[in-house]
Amino acid sequence: MNALAIDRDAWTAAGDAELHDAIELRRAIHMEPELGLHLPKTTEKVLKALEGLPLEIRQGPSTTGVLAILKGSANGRTVLLRGDMDALPLTEDTGLEFSSRTQGAMHACGHDTHVAMLAGAARALCARRDQLPGTVMFMFQPGEEGHHGARFMLNDGLIDPLPDAAFALHVSPNMPTGTFASRPGPLLASSDSIRIRIVGAGGHASMPQDAVDPIPVACEIVTALQAFVTRRVSVFDPAVLTIAHIDAGTTYNIIPEHAIMRGTFRTLSERSRELVRAGVRTVAENIAAAHGCRAEVEIEEGFPVTVNNAAAVRLAEQTAKALYGDSAWHTMENPMMGAEDFSYVLQKAPGAMAFLGAAPVGVGGDYRACCALHSNRMTLDEQVMARGIAMHCAFAEAVLTGGLEG
Repeated sequence: MNALAIDRDAWTAAGDAELHDAIELRRAIHMEPELGLHLPKTTEKVLKALEGLPLEIRQGPSTTGVLAILKGSANGRTVLLRGDMDALPLTEDTGLEFSSRTQGAMHACGHDTHVAMLAGAARALCARRDQLPGTVMFMFQPGEEGHHGARFMLNDGLIDPLPDAAFALHVSPNMPTGTFASRPGPLLASSDSIRIRIVGAGGHASMPQDAVDPIPVACEIVTALQAFVTRRVSVFDPAVLTIAHIDAGTTYNIIPEHAIMRGTFRTLSERSRELVRAGVRTVAENIAAAHGCRAEVEIEEGFPVTVNNAAAVRLAEQTAKALYGDSAWHTMENPMMGAEDFSYVLQKAPGAMAFLGAAPVGVGGDYRACCALHSNRMTLDEQVMARGIAMHCAFAEAVLTGGLEG
C-alpha cells in the first residue's frame, strides 16, 4: 500500500469525527423523503450542511441537484464524488423513531445515507484543503430512481470540465457490515421498460369465433419472449426479460378489445440491449399478426449499463484495504441486474461504484436475513457511514495525488 498516497489515520479519524453530524443529517432527510428530480427540502438540508465551507455551488435549471466544488492548493486533477438524494414511492413500516412523515414516500434505498456520507466527506476534505493538489466535485444528485437525474445534471453543464475520475458508494443491508465490494467492467445492468398493447376485436365470451381475443395472444407473446431470450441471446452476454403486468377485460363474460402488457428487460452490454429491443418488437408484432391482432410496442429507454473502469476499481480496492485491512474488500464475481444512473457519469469519465455493507444489528449476525433495498421495512447500520466518509476522502486523495495508473 506504500504506492497509495493517502493519510490513513487522518481519514479514519475524520470519518469517526463526522459520524454524529452524518447521522443527524441522515435522519432529518429520512423523515422528509422526496421523489423525483425536484427535492426542495432535501436540497435545503444539503446546502445548510455545506454552509460556510469554501465551496463553489452550482445548480441547474432541470433539477434541484447540487454540485459543490472544492479547489485545493494546486490546479491538478479533478475527482468527482457522488451521492443520490431521492426516495422511493413506498409507505414505511420500520417502526424507527425517525420514520418517514410523508405517506407514500420512504428512503428505502439508502440514498439518505449517501447524502450524509458525501456531506461528511465534503466537510472533512475542506478541512484539509491546503493539502489537496487538485479539485474535488461533490455531486448531490436527485432523480436516481428512474428519473435520469445524473443525465440531467450532465446536460445542464454542471459537471464542466469533466473529472479525471468519479466514484460513488451505495449501501447494502445484504452485505457484511463495514465491507466494501465491487468489480471491474459491468457492475449493474441497463434497464428498459416495455409496453405492448394487443388490439383485437371484442365480443361475447360464449362466441369467441366471432371475436378476436387478445388475451391468449398476450399469453403466447409472454412465453415466446422467454424463448427468444434463451435462444437468441448469448448466456455469456445475458439478458433478463420480465413481463410483470397484464391488464385486460372488465368482467367474466366479455372478450375485451385489447390487452396491455408491461415489463422490463435488463442487459449487460449495448449489443444485447439492441438485440432484445429489436426482438421484443419482432416477436410481439408477428405473433399478434398471426392471430389477426395488432401489437403496438413501446420501449422506453432507461439507464445504460454501469461499467466500472478497471484501474478505478483497483484504486478503490487498495484504498479500502489501506483504511480497514484486507478483509474490508470483496471482489464480486458477477454483476447485478439492477440499474443505476451513475452509469451516465461513468460514460463520460473513468470511475467506479462500490457497495458498502450496512446490515443492521438485531438479525442474528446474518446479513442475508435483512430486509433488502426497496423493502418498506429496510433498515441500516448507521455506524458504517464513518467508513463511507473515510472511503470518499481517501479515494479522492488517492486520485489527486496518484491518478488511476495503478
